Amino acid sequence: MLHDLKISRPGLWFPTLWIYLVPFSLETHFWQDYNFWIGLLFVTFPLNYLVYGLNDYNDVKADEVNERKGNFLFGAKSTAEQLVSIPKKIAVILLPFIIYFTVVSGLKMLLLLVFMIVINIIYNFKPFRVKERPPFEICIQVGYVFTAFFSVVLNDLPMLPWQTILYLTLFAFQAHIAGEIMDIEPDLKAGKQTTATLIGRKNTKLLMLLLLLLETFILAYWFKDYVLSGFLALFSLWLIADVFVCFKEKPYSVQQMKLFGFAMNISALLSMIWVLYSGKLMQPVF
Repeated sequence: MLHDLKISRPGLWFPTLWIYLVPFSLETHFWQDYNFWIGLLFVTFPLNYLVYGLNDYNDVKADEVNERKGNFLFGAKSTAEQLVSIPKKIAVILLPFIIYFTVVSGLKMLLLLVFMIVINIIYNFKPFRVKERPPFEICIQVGYVFTAFFSVVLNDLPMLPWQTILYLTLFAFQAHIAGEIMDIEPDLKAGKQTTATLIGRKNTKLLMLLLLLLETFILAYWFKDYVLSGFLALFSLWLIADVFVCFKEKPYSVQQMKLFGFAMNISALLSMIWVLYSGKLMQPVF
């Protein structure tokens, strides 16, 4: 069971949690609705077990040589034998949630959940295996945004404005690129092709910087959220220092990657609290 929990990568639950919470504000008293808590539970272990379980099932060679794997922060380091039963386990875990959410929210919810499963299959399995077709392995991360749609449908919330959806899409792209940067060496050893292995560490970091600046602009210009945009601006300055002064083309050590992982979780938690408190991402300001 602990191995299965590692496969779901608790240290990387923050994107699905963060996106699930975006449609809420404290004014809605969402914590009084049990559907909120069931949905919150779903976007932790079950949903991430689907995402990362299928990823590990099809990524054994790269994980074998990935030194950051083998923990609750970045995921399990599994053998092929340990992963044989993963698809069956995923089905068993997801089925009760799919039935419940469909009963509660209807056909729209069923189609939404099926889409979330299909997009993970397209990402991981042949003949599609988009995970090794750069830059489409980044583009398909838009699937994370459907966690927000899931939240809206389940909790009967207003649909998010397109500006928020655009911001969440860039957030998903950026989070994925961060992982690719850390995995350049093991991916090259395993013969796995990604955007980061193709264009190199420095250019990938510059791509991530561009996304961060776009996110900062969206938050400041459309939402007048100077707290969150200010944090991203500081992160952008750090990334500039990383690219041109500190690390440049050097890979991060495992300890440094773990430190970054803990920092990402702390910043995600603080930003979740801010987003719920401010409610700024619910409506752009013109």
